[in-house]
Amino acid sequence: MRKDPLVTGLYYHIYNRGVDKRDIFTNHSDLERFVLSVKEFNSVEPIGSIKDRLLEKNSHSDVGRPKPLVSIACYCFNPNHFHFILKQEVDGGISEFFKRLLGGYTKFFNLTHARSGALFQGRFKSNLIDKDDYFLKIRPYVHMNYMAHNIPKDKEHLILSSEKEYDTGNFVLVSENEAKEVLEFYGDNEKFKKECLDVISVIRSERGLASLLEEDLLPLP
Repeated sequence: MRKDPLVTGLYYHIYNRGVDKRDIFTNHSDLERFVLSVKEFNSVEPIGSIKDRLLEKNSHSDVGRPKPLVSIACYCFNPNHFHFILKQEVDGGISEFFKRLLGGYTKFFNLTHARSGALFQGRFKSNLIDKDDYFLKIRPYVHMNYMAHNIPKDKEHLILSSEKEYDTGNFVLVSENEAKEVLEFYGDNEKFKKECLDVISVIRSERGLASLLEEDLLPLP
């Protein structure tokens, strides 16, 4: 039982990292599978496995998009940790989404890499975003989180953030409604990008580039 219940209709910063600070993505195929898992597990409908889900979609091409458990506004996937800003859409939605995502991806990762045991560092972490000034700090921090870290060049291909979706206007993991609200708030994507870069610049000047082996020093609510 969580100390603070996750409330439907509210926004949260959700994050976690690999157990013992290990990488959760070791190649591009891992990252692609995680992205696919985020997309396919975000549904109020029961889902047995990614394979079953894809087979069902292929056999019912006219099936509409199911109601999501959560609506994603921003995210960043780094080699050994991830961040999301999202809104819970149904009661228990966040817990169910991450139970599916982290459990399913761990099974895939362990099978693919011939390992066993936990992949993630315990239960996901969550911070309620209920103040405007916190939104102004945490949204850019998550959207461009990779820029707050000293990521080795040989691992740069294991980074993906919502920045790409906002830049192209092709929203796959990000909710189109959430993206619309973000862009209306800032004016357009160029202004949103500039604000993100300004916030990341302040964070980097205050703490420097954090190693992937360090715990994130998150902006305070």
